Amino acid sequence: MYSHNMVGSNDTNRSKVFYDALFTAMGGKAGMQDDKGRLIYMNNGGMFMVTPPINGEPASAGNGCTIGFTMDSAEQADAWHAAGVANGGTSVEDPPGWREASFGRLYLAYLRDPDGNKLCALLRG
Repeated sequence: MYSHNMVGSNDTNRSKVFYDALFTAMGGKAGMQDDKGRLIYMNNGGMFMVTPPINGEPASAGNGCTIGFTMDSAEQADAWHAAGVANGGTSVEDPPGWREASFGRLYLAYLRDPDGNKLCALLRG
């Protein structure tokens, strides 16, 4: 359904440190930067991008918006979460762990990136 996700950043150098650590922890590669200053991450057929806003206004996080990343294991989700916290992110919600949902068991770990964008590591049980 989706081709890509993009979030805004007020400091792409800071974001590169954060997202390089996240994607490396989940088995991906460090991002590339294009001629417009956007960071591009590709992993498992998906693309995630980080950009300064085109309109020149400050980047802000979407209220009620969460971007989820599929994990291969609970250990990978924990490594992703730890890498995020160690590189400028903030742990939010409950600590990483298993939760029972109406549609099944999920292992979840939540972070906010340095610009406040909410991210989730998800493993379906």
